[in-house]
Amino acid sequence: MQPHRTARRKTQPITDLVFILGDQLSPSISSLNATSRDDARILMAEVMDEASYVPHHKKKIAFLFSAMRHFAESLRADGWRVDYVRLDDDGNSGSFTGELKRAIERHGADRVLVTEPGEWRVRQDMETWEDETGLPVEILEDDRFLCSHEEFRDWAEDRKALRMEYFYREMRRKTGLLMEGDEPAGGKWNFDAENRKPAKASLFMPKPHCVKPDPVTEEVLTLVVDRFADNFGDLEPFWFAVTVEQAEAARDHFIAEALPDFGDYQDAMLAGEKFLYHSLLSFYINAGLLDPLETCRMAEEAWKAGDAPLNAVEGFIRQIIGWREYVRGIYWLKMPDYLDLNFFDADRPLPDFYWTGETDMACLRAAITQTKEEAYAHHIQRLMITGNFALLAGIDPKAVHEWYLAVYADAYEWVELPNTLGMSQYADGGLLGTKPYAAGGNYISKMSDYCNGCRYDVKQKTGPDACPFNSLYWDFVSRNADKLRGNPRMARVYSTWDRMKDDRKAEYLETAEDFLASLNGE
Repeated sequence: MQPHRTARRKTQPITDLVFILGDQLSPSISSLNATSRDDARILMAEVMDEASYVPHHKKKIAFLFSAMRHFAESLRADGWRVDYVRLDDDGNSGSFTGELKRAIERHGADRVLVTEPGEWRVRQDMETWEDETGLPVEILEDDRFLCSHEEFRDWAEDRKALRMEYFYREMRRKTGLLMEGDEPAGGKWNFDAENRKPAKASLFMPKPHCVKPDPVTEEVLTLVVDRFADNFGDLEPFWFAVTVEQAEAARDHFIAEALPDFGDYQDAMLAGEKFLYHSLLSFYINAGLLDPLETCRMAEEAWKAGDAPLNAVEGFIRQIIGWREYVRGIYWLKMPDYLDLNFFDADRPLPDFYWTGETDMACLRAAITQTKEEAYAHHIQRLMITGNFALLAGIDPKAVHEWYLAVYADAYEWVELPNTLGMSQYADGGLLGTKPYAAGGNYISKMSDYCNGCRYDVKQKTGPDACPFNSLYWDFVSRNADKLRGNPRMARVYSTWDRMKDDRKAEYLETAEDFLASLNGE
């Protein structure tokens, strides 16, 4: 069935104009629950402002536009009246505000309903809608999250330090997930220490759940080829789920096939293995196709049934009700100033190879090439490969943030910015994490097999053939000593640096300087 074209004339009078955004593809979204089919008309719109504010990966654009079109059809099938504005429709204004005003001209309305957006800049636009339209605008809470903005502010107030682990425990108590009375299942809140096994190529790797594009998706793929040909990334093969039912099938597949081994190998990396045991559900949860709490409860049921071990289920649930909720709380607590934080005053441009994957460093080549192909890399590839390199090399954190926001299909600013600026780049000075996630080549060698195919030698510390991560690590430690030496978790690192002979220090710093000068042809 072809998506319905935008109506051009007024139909029966409506009371509520309900604007649903591209990451609000949930049948129970609060804006729908606040009205009725008789009183409302739904507005959904593909607009160039949102498709181009960063150079989004082709697969990301295709995923969201196809999922939006399928969601509009499901709403119509459920009895809702829906206006759907395609990107290439005549008269498309290119902005949310413009499309809202055009819809009001077409249909009239007594009020506008919308669920609060995930991003600060969109919320700022919404605050102007009453003046722009002359109608009351109700911005409703997004109750798909466990923790409201007010609850997070109350939790954070008067705390000397904000730590996800303690917030996560509150979410466990609130939901009852993996709880035995007042105590955590298994006697521990966190089984992360059991989740750091390096993978081996001989392991059986489950294949991700893939969906063949239907005619609606094929039409979107053609649109992306026509309008976004110069954007980053490969468009095909396109395999994402684009409906609630398909996303639920992907969830069922993960729980049955990959969850049992997810915990043990969640930090592992293997050349040629893009997905390992990861869920690939963040695409669908963040777009609204999957309910996060229901997903956690299904994982918990797998543990109760003896189908998945506790360390795997706890680690998976922690990512959703722990990190996901926590970074959202940080984002709304600290924006808009958070975006401009730069604790280390890092100002080096993002290297060109972040867009091409053309680098002799095998680990970076693998992570970036995979990102280019799939609009996906798992959390350790993001944190300890692309993120770690940017941190050590002193790349401008805002440039790093904009790259992550552009290239990953699950990236929205509310979840991506704190993870990148805070956790990965430590640009917030320790608000999100207690120490920088900085590491030399030894960590990468331990947790992956990338080093086996690299032109650099991970065992060599200095010189032109040494793994760049080795010298960059000590260069990072040296140049940021005034800001990090007082951090208790960095004490052992600085003790090692202080004991190092001066000529050895000089070798590290000279090797790092020579390598950094080669970036972008300096």
